[in-house]
Amino acid sequence: MERSTRQRTAIRNTIEQSERPLAPQEILALAQAEVPQLSLATVYRNLALLQEAGEISTVLLPGDSARYESVHLDHHHHFQCQKCERVFDIPGCVGDLLNSVPRGFVVERHEITLYGTCKGCGPTAKAGGKKRDVSGAATAHSHSHKSHGH
Repeated sequence: MERSTRQRTAIRNTIEQSERPLAPQEILALAQAEVPQLSLATVYRNLALLQEAGEISTVLLPGDSARYESVHLDHHHHFQCQKCERVFDIPGCVGDLLNSVPRGFVVERHEITLYGTCKGCGPTAKAGGKKRDVSGAATAHSHSHKSHGH
């Protein structure tokens, strides 16, 4: 990779310090605290360089634009809020999925995304009432996310 620039360092730091995968627009807004003149084109250019260098990974969810996160995270899954569309990390794994794989099949990786309403968008966010359960099953899908060892 080319020499590190102030912009690239700010973008890398923003992703490394985030507790969830970020969209390019979110990265821009957060990294501008460190580099006010940063542009979205510069963010996209540096995301491509950081990804090519193996420093960040891409989170792809069906029907959504790419988000980016650190490659230094342990195996985990994601939760996407259906109201604000933010994506959150769910640490760990849901359990031993290998028991449900047909005999003779070989699992190379897996991805699981839960969909629902985040704490910030839920019923208790506006009305002080008791939060109701969000019904909905986990949706399994596969996408390229090899840097996490899936």
